[in-house]
This record gives sequence, C-alpha cells and structure tokens, in this order.
Amino acid sequence: MIRVLFLMLLLLAGLIAGPYLSGKQGYVRIETANNIVEMSLTTLVIFFVVSMAVVYSIEAAISRFCRLSNNTYSWFSRRKRVKAQKQTLEGLMRMDEGDYSKAEKLIGKNAKHSDEPVLNFIKAAEAAQQRGDEFSANRYLIQATEIAGTDSLILEIARTRILLQQNKLPAARSSVDSLLIMAGRNKEVLKLAVDIYLKSKAYQALDNILEQVEKSGLYSAEEFETLQRQVEDGLLDEKMNEDGVDGLLDWWDEQPRKRRNDSYVKLGLIRRLIDANDHESAYELTLELVKKLDDDDNSPLAQELFKQIGRLQPEDNSKLVKVVNKWAKNANLTAQCLANRALGYLYVRNNDFAKADEVFKNLIANKDQLEPNDITMASYVFEQMGDKAAAQQLREEGLKSAMSMPNLTTEETPEKPTTLLAQK
Repeated sequence: MIRVLFLMLLLLAGLIAGPYLSGKQGYVRIETANNIVEMSLTTLVIFFVVSMAVVYSIEAAISRFCRLSNNTYSWFSRRKRVKAQKQTLEGLMRMDEGDYSKAEKLIGKNAKHSDEPVLNFIKAAEAAQQRGDEFSANRYLIQATEIAGTDSLILEIARTRILLQQNKLPAARSSVDSLLIMAGRNKEVLKLAVDIYLKSKAYQALDNILEQVEKSGLYSAEEFETLQRQVEDGLLDEKMNEDGVDGLLDWWDEQPRKRRNDSYVKLGLIRRLIDANDHESAYELTLELVKKLDDDDNSPLAQELFKQIGRLQPEDNSKLVKVVNKWAKNANLTAQCLANRALGYLYVRNNDFAKADEVFKNLIANKDQLEPNDITMASYVFEQMGDKAAAQQLREEGLKSAMSMPNLTTEETPEKPTTLLAQK
C-alpha cells in the first residue's frame, strides 16, 4: 500500500512539475562504451516511475506465488495431521479391543504427522510387541529415539517395559537401574523396578528401594506387606544359598533393628537354620521369639512357630520347655493345643515319655484340634508307656476318621515321628 502511494505521489509530482519545466527542462545524456542515450528530464522521471512500477509488480507476483505455495503446503500438512489424529484414536481403540496388528498399522502409519510422534511410535512399538514382533517393536523405538533423543523419560520407560515383555532380564535390569537414577520417585519407574527385580530375583536391589516404594503409594498396606514378605524370604534364601549358615547369620547381625525385631523374618531364619541342621542357633532365636508371644496368641505365625519348635533338636531344650509351659498356662484352648503338640515332641526327644503321655492326652481330648501326625506320635508315646490298648484304640479311631474323609489331604512333615529317637 505504501509503495502504491509512493508511486502515485511521484507521478503527481511529475505531472505538476512537467508544465513548469517545459522549455527549461534541458536533457539527460547517458553514454556507454558503444551507445549514447539522450532524453529530457520529464522522460527520465516517467521512465523511473514506470521502472519502479514494474519492479513492484514483479515483487508482488512473486510474493503472491509464495503465499499460495505456503497455503498449499499448510493445507496438505493440516490434512495429514487430522488424518494422523483420526488414525491414532482408532488405533488406540483397536489396542483396547486386542487387535494389535491393526492398531500397529493405524498408529505407526502417519506417526510423524501426529501431534506427539514420540508417543505414537511408543504405542506402535507396544502393539508390535503384544503380537510378538520384536523386530518391529525395536524399529519403532529407534524411530522414537531419533525424534526424542536419549534423555526422554517416557521413551526409556517404554523401552524398559518392552525389554521386560521380551524377557530380556539383564538388559531390562540395566535399563531400570538407569531409570532409578534418572527418576527414582516416579511411580511407573518404581513399579517397573519391582516387576523386574522380582522376576530376576534381585532381592537385595529390591530391598534397597522398598522404603521408596512404600512412600509412593503404589500398593495398599496389605499388598505392600505381601511384597515385603516376598523380598525378605528371597533375601534369606539368597544368603543361605550363596553364603551358607555362617553368611546368613552374619547378614542377620548386620540388619537394622526393625528387621531383627520382625517376628516373621526371625521365624523364616529359624526355619532355614533348622533345615541346615544348625539347631543351636535356631534354638536361641526361638527362645527370643516365644518370649515375645502374646497370651492366647493362636495366629498363623504362632502356629508356624510351634511347628518349628516340634522340629528343634538342641542339646538342651530345658529353657524352651519351661518357657512354653509358662506361656501355655495363660493360653486359650486352641493355643494350648499348639503348645501341647510342641511340648510332646520336645519331651519325646528328651526320652521323657511320662510328660509326653500327659500332654498328648490333653491334645487328644480336643479332637477338633488334631493334626494327622498327632495320632501317630501319640500312639508311639502310649506304646512306650506300655499302654498298647490305648495306642491301638487311637490308631483305629484315626483310621475310621481318615476313611470317613476320603478327600482329606495330609501335610508332610520334614521328618517322620518314628525317627525322633533314632536322631536323638
């Protein structure tokens, strides 16, 4: 607009000045090597105006052509983006439906034209992995890396998840270790770490992040307790298998007070020490644990503890017998049965059949609390006391009870009752 106004003013000036300069205008001489051009001043002005108009016209034509090309390009780009968005939405719907092959094609086809191409490539990789095409999954991840670079958290999370799905545990473990350094508080990273460490049985690594997992709120209180127990059992097995009894006890001494006071972990340690025939170490830990039992405690933990007491074979179990007897005096009926069963095994190992006879009679009086091995052990004790009739009657009652319950399944004990004296 300014240029047109400039040309009009210039032309107007020429028209006004033209008559005034008529007859006085002189001339303009332009001389080159081979040519001489002469013209009046008015002609020069008109020539200049026309030249400027031509230049401006050419510039306007070029600008309009460029704008037209840009608009055309924008139209095609906008069309591709709209198409990519529609295909992405449809692909996500197909993924939810389980049609991963179609989802991969829809999401990955125009991924570069979508609003978030990195996300499209990641979703396409996940769809390809779901249908078992590892090559395509890796190809999509490479394309996503070319766009996002190597420092993209969402891309690294997706890569780690796919490595886990491909069961490439060493690579997944290395990747999640890096993610924990990059974003150790990210919930998705922590969840991946838990899954990978559990699957690779890296219990020590998982134990190191348990506190952060608890704070993240990923699991309910019950779910976290289950996870914690799984880790603690794994640690105990790992230390026992790698370092033996001495290594396991050294590891136990290095644990924080909270874990050392945890009855579940201590009971797991006792069970493994008994399995390894270190009855003396197990005996000391058992004494500590029994003293902490509440009165009338018949919880699953107490049941498991008294089961392990029945397996103990220390040189001297007198302290344990005394503690269990004291605890049983204030216990309810169910808890007393637990104590009587454990005391019966301890008395048999001491060859004190008189006391064993007494506690087993108390146990048998509560038939609903009997376990399959109780009848076998009680019959053995009665025979040792010379009461063969009672032993025979007990076996017959046990046989009738077993025949009346054809679907009854019995739990195998680590050692047969009749081998106790031989082991002693």
